[in-house]
Amino acid sequence: MSASDSKILKREPLKETEAAWTKLILTTYTDPLGKQRNWESAERRTRPEGSEIDGVGIVAILEKETGPEIILQKQYRPPLDKVVIEVPAGLVDAGESAEAAAVRELKEETGYVGLVSESSPVMFNDPGFCNTNLKMVHVTIDMSNPANQDLKPELEDNEFIEVFTVPLKELWAQCQELERKGFAIDARVGTLAEGIEIAKRWKL
Repeated sequence: MSASDSKILKREPLKETEAAWTKLILTTYTDPLGKQRNWESAERRTRPEGSEIDGVGIVAILEKETGPEIILQKQYRPPLDKVVIEVPAGLVDAGESAEAAAVRELKEETGYVGLVSESSPVMFNDPGFCNTNLKMVHVTIDMSNPANQDLKPELEDNEFIEVFTVPLKELWAQCQELERKGFAIDARVGTLAEGIEIAKRWKL
């Protein structure tokens, strides 16, 4: 069984009353010249009350003798009808911090147990289309921890995730190769890979 075994059966318009996860919004505003304009956008219905974010992305690095490797995932995404290369990620629960969500989601999706080292500012995924946002949370993983030797993911029944690692120094090249093979690259993975290449080029 593989993430790529998923298949779309049909696509059809979704009624507002039947939408459990998203909603469409029409915003009326005035531009700098005072002209009234409309903007169509989408919002998640799942952001907990009082939370500033929808979810988290997780930068989890394994320190190996051969060099650092990043934990990635292959997961089928119906909107694209493709398997997407992603970092571990998930939505925050009510009353949960970004950091707690990151540790929980990492364990659930990959089996790895980690500790938070830092968190990013709030980032917006596609601000011209939706208000969805997240924090990127960096998690360190102690490979001497017995739990990280015998991985036991806790996937939900609708999650089919394949976990793999890539050497950080090869991330850009791996993204290019994976795209050639038909995978879609999540923007968070691609941006991280590009950032590494920019740092190399400009010797930052």
